[in-house]
Amino acid sequence: MSDAGLLLFLYEGCLFRIAEGVQPPKVGSVFLLRHLDVGEGEEVLDLGTGAGFAAVLAARKAKRVVATDLVPECAALAAQNALLNGVADRVEVRVGDCYEPVKGMTFDLIVSGPPQMPTPPDRERDDWMARADHGGPDGWALLDRVIRGAPEHLRPGGRLRFTLFAFLGLRKALATLEAAGLEGRVVAREIEPFPRLGYERLAHLRTLDTEGFLPPGTPRTVERLLLEGRRPS
Repeated sequence: MSDAGLLLFLYEGCLFRIAEGVQPPKVGSVFLLRHLDVGEGEEVLDLGTGAGFAAVLAARKAKRVVATDLVPECAALAAQNALLNGVADRVEVRVGDCYEPVKGMTFDLIVSGPPQMPTPPDRERDDWMARADHGGPDGWALLDRVIRGAPEHLRPGGRLRFTLFAFLGLRKALATLEAAGLEGRVVAREIEPFPRLGYERLAHLRTLDTEGFLPPGTPRTVERLLLEGRRPS
């Protein structure tokens, strides 16, 4: 009988269990967690919750958090982690695709760190690890849905916050927010180690980098952006 062991993640006084088939937090995930900016008594949507990191942290201030994920194993783990950290009474976990589980609901804050690594057509796989990174051919498959679906789920003055690899295009992101009727701005920037998967797909990434964020040669770092789109009051 094999023993898979137990992987735990400790952050900001919260303890998270990481189960097999659920991706541990990456640098970009922690970047998002540092900039949640949850107000006291707000209602929050954690879109694509994974193990429930943002949901649990947000619940320390929020009145209510709804956490969604397409993968039932992720949703179950997020619920366990909410219970483990004593916030299960303020975190509701739902299974479903993107905004489907929250039809008709509105929030003060939506947070999301959707998969956004561009995947060349000949590199597509269907295992959980690949799905956790897969952003479609140009990286925007889920990002676009998150942005365009946000306005109908935000209250007046409500915010959407999400992370973005800079090489996917800051101008494009701001234009997409504007087209959705949201006031866009950059909240924070961070220089991170260049992702291992990015090296394997570097030639493909360069074809998408129309705004010139990737340096020549072999990059050692990548810029990550934290963007906000605010619905006008």
